[in-house]
Amino acid sequence: MTKILVGGVGKADVAERLEEIGGVEVVVTNDMDAATRLMAGQADYYIGTCHTGAGGSLGVLVGLLGTARCFTFGRGQATAAEAAAALAEGRVAFGFSIDQIDQVVPILAAAIHDRRDG
Repeated sequence: MTKILVGGVGKADVAERLEEIGGVEVVVTNDMDAATRLMAGQADYYIGTCHTGAGGSLGVLVGLLGTARCFTFGRGQATAAEAAAALAEGRVAFGFSIDQIDQVVPILAAAIHDRRDG
């Protein structure tokens, strides 16, 4: 089963939303622990949230994993195509602002599910 680590200021809300969607194992953690778990192959993805969506959600992950493995949805309207493209590029850590949880989480979860089953 796909393991998704969640962290940041909205981690409880992201975890709840992922659990409602189902089909993945959700682990609530922090960004440093998430980075080490991803590097060790102990998890598949990380979803982090911050107040602005400008990068705080992924600061530690970018520093440890590199920008090529991280993706920030920013302030725009997230799309399924954007999520699928990020996954296809090998991105494993995703960030966005807490006010986008209800919009981004279902799109990202569906893209992860499609990639796993595709």
